Amino acid sequence: MAVPQRRTSKTRRDKRRTHFKLVVPGMVKCDSCGELKLAHRVCKVCGSYKKREIIKQ
Repeated sequence: MAVPQRRTSKTRRDKRRTHFKLVVPGMVKCDSCGELKLAHRVCKVCGSYKKREIIKQ
């Protein structure tokens, strides 16, 4: 059975865990209404993208 010979140090353990983190999505302000939205997507509030109305409200 595979049993570790020595205890894993805190430094080694934390080095392995550096990649286990949450990523914040890229939020930008809408040009038309000023609401926060995901980058490169149509605004859910006003329906515009790059100052053009895509979805009629």
